[in-house]
Amino acid sequence: MEQLWLTIKFLLLGLFQGLTEPIPISSSGHLLIAQYFLDVEIEGSVSTFALLVNTASLIAVLIIYREDIQRLIVNGVRFFKVKDEETTRDFMFIVYLVVATIPAAIIGLLFQDTIDDYLSTIVTVGVTLVITGFALWLIRDIHGKRKDGNLTMKDAIIIGLAQSVALIPGISRSGATIVAAMARGINQETALRFSFLLFIPISLGGAVLSISDILNDDNLATLAVPYIMAFIGSLIASYFSLKWFMNIMAKGQLKYFAIYCFIVGPLVVLAWLLLN
Repeated sequence: MEQLWLTIKFLLLGLFQGLTEPIPISSSGHLLIAQYFLDVEIEGSVSTFALLVNTASLIAVLIIYREDIQRLIVNGVRFFKVKDEETTRDFMFIVYLVVATIPAAIIGLLFQDTIDDYLSTIVTVGVTLVITGFALWLIRDIHGKRKDGNLTMKDAIIIGLAQSVALIPGISRSGATIVAAMARGINQETALRFSFLLFIPISLGGAVLSISDILNDDNLATLAVPYIMAFIGSLIASYFSLKWFMNIMAKGQLKYFAIYCFIVGPLVVLAWLLLN
């Protein structure tokens, strides 16, 4: 019975993470909220759990954007033989993705442990959710006209810096990058595509850094089934959550996520104060 409950709990945590990963409300922040207020502990290695659910989200992104990824790869290679408008656009899109990855990679390597030690708190999440809400509210009515071929190196650097800020729990990665892109006048479709294609290298990098932790996870064998269920739950939830978010973006309804953050952020801080 205990093993069954553990498996169900990991499945629910995977679903929860997958649901919140694509949408701009911070999956890491919400996982902290669930752990704190619902007294939910992650048995085994947190690094193993995080790797599995994030990899599941990555696979969902790869599935949904498979045609874009295939086109970018093909045209990125063709660029060295044929430099036309299409190949140049896609090659530069790849370059901008690489550039935008660098800030978060450097800051993560240098300061991730410090962030985890000092900023992974409920109060931080409550405050940063409100900050996320304000950012989403500010760009809620912006309808940029710049597309894939209009991106610049400055755009890539600004979006990359925004992604690095999202290392703080409660600051949504997708929210930060989409806000930065739309604030630069980039249209919603391109902003969304760039944000989630940018998730691929940062997610792969995190996976590589977590390999040693997983190999040293003494609970890997005993928690195999719960880990698998968390992975499946995250994959399914991430896929449908991202599809839903794409529809929300197309309708220009980011304000609802801002309102959600305005409500949940203060409630989290208030609840913490009452409990302490």
